[in-house]
Amino acid sequence: MKIHNFLLVALMLCFMAACKPSVNSETLTGKWKYVKIEHPNANPPDSMKKAELDEVSPYIQFTPERKWNIVWGGKYLAHGTYALDGSNIKVNEKLPDGKTRDFVFSVSELTETNLVFLTIGEDGSKVTAVRMSKF
Repeated sequence: MKIHNFLLVALMLCFMAACKPSVNSETLTGKWKYVKIEHPNANPPDSMKKAELDEVSPYIQFTPERKWNIVWGGKYLAHGTYALDGSNIKVNEKLPDGKTRDFVFSVSELTETNLVFLTIGEDGSKVTAVRMSKF
């Protein structure tokens, strides 16, 4: 009977560890400073050095009105709207020519102080960010 209980507890722990966090707007909204950017699909995989990040001070901002923007080197790099879907942030980017582009940020961690998300695809990035401020 003890082995059965042990296996049941072990199975429950594995299941809980496999679950991704559900993203909610209350925790997500705010300004998030990038502290690490990795490119896991690059050949070979690489990442930006801390000195490079410190120089351009990138951050992403999510508003309660479901808008987002990325600032890089003191200039707006990208902006648009977003929707939440489980552990994903569905992003609609407004391009300079008036067109739009849709993509997904897959969130692997979201707490009051940390955000880790991945963009999907060959050029995908894994971004680790810390909260700078909240709305």
